[in-house]
Amino acid sequence: MLSKRLEKLADYLHKPVHFADIGSDHAYLPCYVCSRHEHATAIAGEVNQGPFERAKQTVGEYGLADRIEVRKGNGLDVIKEKEVNQITIAGMGGKLIRTILEEGKAKLSGVSRLILQPNIDAQIVRKWLIDHHYQIVAEEIISEDGYIYEIIVSDYQNTPSQFSEKELLFGPYLLQEKSEVFFNKWRNEKEKRIKLVNQMKQATNLPVDKIKKLETEMEWIEEVIEDVNR
Repeated sequence: MLSKRLEKLADYLHKPVHFADIGSDHAYLPCYVCSRHEHATAIAGEVNQGPFERAKQTVGEYGLADRIEVRKGNGLDVIKEKEVNQITIAGMGGKLIRTILEEGKAKLSGVSRLILQPNIDAQIVRKWLIDHHYQIVAEEIISEDGYIYEIIVSDYQNTPSQFSEKELLFGPYLLQEKSEVFFNKWRNEKEKRIKLVNQMKQATNLPVDKIKKLETEMEWIEEVIEDVNR
């Protein structure tokens, strides 16, 4: 059984499917995709020895070693240029995903779609995407096992797209849809920011810029939350 979170990622892979799953852990996603699409191929990338071995074991158990190659390496080092047409990266912080993309951007030639699931700091990922000519084409926010996950789907295009800071924070599509999961997330995020600002205001040297940024975000959150209360 694949988690709902990973199933959603799989749904956004378009045919022909030749993708790399970076930080693949047990290689569950590549095995799920390749067992359902007979012509799909995948590279499962892992940087740590334990998950690398587990991924190889999973691929072997599914009998998919002819179509899924498990490689050990850091980030996009595991792929060659124009070897895949799509990349999935899930279950990491937004800053780490940005680092992986930035350090491996030379490998993105020929990659038409990035499907990303940052655990936190999704706005950092969105900012990197639009700065590097990836148009956000879909987003989802889901709740599973007490955690909330955001999925960002982006396609490469030559013309840059523009989003406001508010859209980058909330997600342009998620901001339009405003699901119940979305509201639950941002109610919690507002409380986190209140606590953080109160802590910062106790500091000897006030981080004025950080406080101002958080207070602006709290105003945005309040505006968004008020929409559901009307």
